[in-house]
Amino acid sequence: MNIVLCGMMGVGKTSVGIRLAELTDRRWYDTDVMITDRHGRISDLFEFYGEPYFRSLETEITRELSEQDNLVISTGGGLVLKPENSELLKKRGKIFFLRASFETLLTRIKADGSRPLLKDTGSVLSVKLQQLLAERTPVYEHAADYIISTDHKTVDEVANEIVAQIEGILS
Repeated sequence: MNIVLCGMMGVGKTSVGIRLAELTDRRWYDTDVMITDRHGRISDLFEFYGEPYFRSLETEITRELSEQDNLVISTGGGLVLKPENSELLKKRGKIFFLRASFETLLTRIKADGSRPLLKDTGSVLSVKLQQLLAERTPVYEHAADYIISTDHKTVDEVANEIVAQIEGILS
């Protein structure tokens, strides 16, 4: 069974994913890292080819990972917005929506200029983040098998909470 992490940018999917892989002796994959390794920087892909092209690359990676087992998969923030991706991931995995408050997310991503959906928006970062959060949260909730809050928790606390859920599933 795979452990799949979804949620907004800045919620901790990468950090928690790495820790989960260590705790559960699974291989860890980050869909954004895989795309970057194969196709170049995400911001360049958005700029030169557009968001639809990037989303097609996400589905390609999702298909590949969904055929494997015993993985921890940290997804890009928009990956589960496409129902096909969620269905593929659920074939061999459980999806955990890592949730954080608007304030927590804003604090975590404020200094990160590599987020293509938050660049050149013509609006204040907090307004765009609030809009994305409002649009995506219902989709994350629908895709998720479990919802885990990351507010005021360390990476280890979140990872241990997920491990406890997984142990409950497997017992």
